[in-house]
Amino acid sequence: MSSMKTALPMSLLALAISIGGAAARELRPEAINTASIASIGAEKPAPADPDPAIVRLQVLLDRAGASPGVIDGLSGENVNKAVAGFEAMNDLPVDGRLDPEVVSRLEGNAPIVESYVVSADDAKGLVDRIPEDYGEKAKMQSLGYTSVAEKLSERFHMGIDLVNALNPASQFAPGDTVWVVTPGPPRQGKVKRIEANKKTGQVLAFAGDGSLLAVYPATIGSEDNPAPSGKHKVKGVARMPVYRYDPKRNFKQGKNDKVLTIPKGPNGPVGTVWIDLTEPTYGIHGTPEPKLIDKVGSHGCVRLTNWDAEELAGMVKPGVLVDFVSRSSATPK
Repeated sequence: MSSMKTALPMSLLALAISIGGAAARELRPEAINTASIASIGAEKPAPADPDPAIVRLQVLLDRAGASPGVIDGLSGENVNKAVAGFEAMNDLPVDGRLDPEVVSRLEGNAPIVESYVVSADDAKGLVDRIPEDYGEKAKMQSLGYTSVAEKLSERFHMGIDLVNALNPASQFAPGDTVWVVTPGPPRQGKVKRIEANKKTGQVLAFAGDGSLLAVYPATIGSEDNPAPSGKHKVKGVARMPVYRYDPKRNFKQGKNDKVLTIPKGPNGPVGTVWIDLTEPTYGIHGTPEPKLIDKVGSHGCVRLTNWDAEELAGMVKPGVLVDFVSRSSATPK
């Protein structure tokens, strides 16, 4: 199960990231399109603002099927795990290092940042805010996006701060032209086996021939609510699911002690898709807080970004094996 969020209006969000000199600096598209990922060094300190080279690296990894999670231009474990996943997918030594061989295989000539015209549909289905309390959520018609910027951030796999850094003056009104990164299309294929590695915080999807189709950063349970162990199977897939909150069966949220039906939407507790497992009450699902993937624990389930969960859901069918493991190596077995 996912953590909750209360969304800020865009005006307040813009103010929040500009206070005290800690603002995300404006980022020009050409800085990303001309950046060199070979310049990224392991000893380089993590930047406070989106780094053009890391944005480029994250997009290239996303296109290759090794998801970095949220594309935010910030270095960290999810980027390193994505590099390791790319190495495993390409039969390279798996060390998570951006060596010349990895760089040469990742790089391409396609632009990383392109323009996008906000449509009228982009402004539809929005909600004013997402309450934290489940009882308040249950009263809503849907748990949609709170702004056009948030909707676009998920469509293009971006962090909201990166969206704002690329478009500091935009109101994201229909007809506006904005800058977005261009991740790859959803991976295609038939997943035969899923491995959920609790130690590394990764989900690996394998084809029938044993090849690695995709790798995702994941939140897999927590100390208080551990994920299951051993082998289970996919039972089915539900897209845009409603969420049934049962404090006696699952966990207790706030003062809510009754069964509640939480409406569907990308900001719902399980995001935009639920991959049901044969282990009762457990599943692989999306999240309303993509930036927190593998940063905070879950209530026992496997949590991915909405776009990664949707991609995986498109490649699985009932009966697919889901193997929960716990080992330090990211190398697939």
